[in-house]
Amino acid sequence: QVQLVESGGGLVQPGGSLRLSCAASGFTLDYYNIGWFRQAPGKEREGVSCISSTDGSTYYADSVKGRFTISRDNAKNTVYLQMNSLKVEDTAVYYCAATPVTMTVSRRLYDYWGQGAQVTVSS
Repeated sequence: QVQLVESGGGLVQPGGSLRLSCAASGFTLDYYNIGWFRQAPGKEREGVSCISSTDGSTYYADSVKGRFTISRDNAKNTVYLQMNSLKVEDTAVYYCAATPVTMTVSRRLYDYWGQGAQVTVSS
């Protein structure tokens, strides 16, 4: 069963931190580029961050630069998104996705998607 499963979401106060995990099963992440996307209520799904399958190159949306960090642990078949200094506007459902094609935030190129993890930033 090919599957991506996010975990680590929850409720956090502004300024707090969360770490999302994206664990793969049924396939190996070594050769996949991984993206994190989010969808807030009433908004389109947007790319947040991605990491390459080869050299670990990363991309961050301007809205999260300096606050979020994407990383991967191929030995654990897992990708992480460390989210610091969280803001209310970060509230969204966060999805991880995998593509063998290239490092991209174009969601059409992604083959596999997780079920989503709710992140709520509120006082």
